[in-house]
Amino acid sequence: MPETAATHPLVVWVVSDGKPGHVNQSLGLAEALARATPTAMHTLPALPAWRAGLALLSKRAPGAALPAPDLVVGAGHATHLTLLAVRRARGGRAVVLMKPSLPRSAFDLCIVPEHDGVAPDDRTLVSEGALNRIRPSPPADRTAARGLILIGGVSPHFEWDSDAILLQIRSILARTPDMEWTLTTSRRTPEDFLAHLPADSRLAVVPHTATSPDWLPAQLAQSGTVWVTPDSASMVFEALSAGADVGVFDLPVNPKSRVGWAISRLADANRITRFVNWCAHGTLYPNVQPLAEADRCARWIINWLKTTR
Repeated sequence: MPETAATHPLVVWVVSDGKPGHVNQSLGLAEALARATPTAMHTLPALPAWRAGLALLSKRAPGAALPAPDLVVGAGHATHLTLLAVRRARGGRAVVLMKPSLPRSAFDLCIVPEHDGVAPDDRTLVSEGALNRIRPSPPADRTAARGLILIGGVSPHFEWDSDAILLQIRSILARTPDMEWTLTTSRRTPEDFLAHLPADSRLAVVPHTATSPDWLPAQLAQSGTVWVTPDSASMVFEALSAGADVGVFDLPVNPKSRVGWAISRLADANRITRFVNWCAHGTLYPNVQPLAEADRCARWIINWLKTTR
């Protein structure tokens, strides 16, 4: 840890496996660190496993031209060996943002979503969902009459049923005559799903193939209400981080799914509203305290660095 933020910014290397969801987690943490203390961030790709193994053994790693890191951050199993190789070659602390495939003791710090079932300790922080880059927008920026519908698809956590989701969407449209809706899909959405959406002038459809990386954050910042299919847990947590009121569609859950457990926990805590409950009461639970997990994790890391200098 730098002696003072003024003389030595925190140097953070983000190791990327190229998967948008994993990169989103790492950048969410790096940007939160930058909000808390002066930070210089550098991104480098994860090495293929065999090259990362050689780099670890030879004490040589990519990024030779970069300043030595204070933190090396990565999410996704494909980043693990590169994290360790960089730490051995250049120093710094290795921070993994998930339940790692290697023993947790191999890393300096682990930030693990609660649904992964890992107990916290002095080097493991349990987070509410995966970290993300979303920050709450001021209530004045969100429009009560504007809603967002986020559609996932086939997953091991819930039994996908396009007909059931389409029926629920029709019900939402019918019961919110004064609202304008935008719907987007994901890579997991069945190809024929959009063809069966109801024709409604209040429903704008934007397939995921037509969205940029900044599209969803911009939509979340402007929407007062967000409906999400339960298989899309990361989008549920992003919507909660944005400050929107969040509804979750009903699908049969895999009883062994930790993601299903996480959704149930949010529903039991009145953080989200299940579709069946919305049908009964006509309102969503208000999101009075948006999530800010990346900022909480950043503060925890900074405090840990101060105590282990």
